[in-house]
Amino acid sequence: MLDSTPREIIARTGAVINPAKTCQPIGAMYAALGIHRCLPHSHGSQGCCAYHRSHLTRHFREPVMASTSSFTEGASVFGGSANLKTAIKNVFTLYNPDVIAVHTTCLSETIGDDIPSIIKSAAIPPGKMVIHANTPSYQGSHVTGFSNMTKGMVNYLAEASLENKREQVNILPGFLNPGDMREIKRLTALMGVPFIMFPDTSGSLDSPMSGQFNMFPKGGARVEAIRDSGNSSLTLALGEYAASDPAYQLERKCLVPAVVLRTPIGIQATDALIMALRQHFVAEVPDEIEEERGQLVDIMTDLHYHFHGKKVAIFGDPDIVASLTEMVLSLGMKPVHLLTGTPNTSLGGAQGNFEATVTAMLEDAGLAGRVKAGGDLFELHQWIKNEPVDLLIGNTYGKYIARAEDIPLVRVGFPILDRGVHSYLPVVGYRGALRLMEMIDNALQDRVDRDARDEDLELIM
Repeated sequence: MLDSTPREIIARTGAVINPAKTCQPIGAMYAALGIHRCLPHSHGSQGCCAYHRSHLTRHFREPVMASTSSFTEGASVFGGSANLKTAIKNVFTLYNPDVIAVHTTCLSETIGDDIPSIIKSAAIPPGKMVIHANTPSYQGSHVTGFSNMTKGMVNYLAEASLENKREQVNILPGFLNPGDMREIKRLTALMGVPFIMFPDTSGSLDSPMSGQFNMFPKGGARVEAIRDSGNSSLTLALGEYAASDPAYQLERKCLVPAVVLRTPIGIQATDALIMALRQHFVAEVPDEIEEERGQLVDIMTDLHYHFHGKKVAIFGDPDIVASLTEMVLSLGMKPVHLLTGTPNTSLGGAQGNFEATVTAMLEDAGLAGRVKAGGDLFELHQWIKNEPVDLLIGNTYGKYIARAEDIPLVRVGFPILDRGVHSYLPVVGYRGALRLMEMIDNALQDRVDRDARDEDLELIM
């Protein structure tokens, strides 16, 4: 007979098994796609660029365009300066983007290529520009890569050209799907507040089928809008890890005050976004938004007994996990295992303290749980084996744990490779919270229906 006694979990310090993250260049590539007529450029080998493109394509189900410096043995030994200069010339000649956004890889970072100097000496046509971000894969995660490229946009593009700031807000959305960015823009527009969002992948990675190939879809933040962000009166950074560093850089460079909020998932975080717009721009909250919030509260009340006391494990990007934790707590659930693969401290550019933030949430709710940054899915699996949960929330890679432990999985975050439509439908805002509640409730009730006796099904309804 097998011994089911929980085993002591011994902390590992020198290995990662089944990472709960991917690398910085993927995040940088995704952020660059949020600029109108911008082509991301991977300064490294062809294999790196191919992997990053395919990973994003599988999640968004859209063709992801990017170029590469195509390092060979010679560039690996002597540096990639000649490769990058040639690439910049060829890309502008063949594809004619308005912007090339260069991000580094492990190889070019280890060599030590001086990207700003290379860009200055490259042949850049009039009216075109090249920006860059340092994104070594051996630091941080895709979230910090997204943050670094957004910071690069601030460094190269943002300008304070007016004496008085405009009554407009900069919104740095963080690493979210295009559908989420659309929802944040919708809420901001309903509030009557002029805004500049960057990066903005709506219209770029959720563009309609037209029957014609267009290398540069109509979406994305315009260069002139990003330049004008230095004239805004406020920046809202949605997420500590993915958005705070570029927001503070914009504050230092252009004196635009920065306010860091949680990713607006769930009622509390969405309330914080709406109230920040309300307080800084003296705008009335319209009836449409109040109605959406009221509908959410109504459904939370109607279904509270489905959620109350259910144990849940959540993993993924730190900003997403923190907001999901806050949301499930508001539903009466018990988050007991909370893990992100992104390091807890400032590595690769992002600012945040995941463990302190999430632990404080649990303590405020009178709960205790395992919380870890820089963790991996092998460790999460061991936690769940020792203390089982009723639900797992995370990306596609959680399905192996869910299958092994026979627990429901709700897919949220990046990457989701085995489902579709997720990038179009928001999880942010009050509407997004309703969608998340439906997903969670359906997963829990499907399990109840599966395990219940036939004669008990009538009582459960």
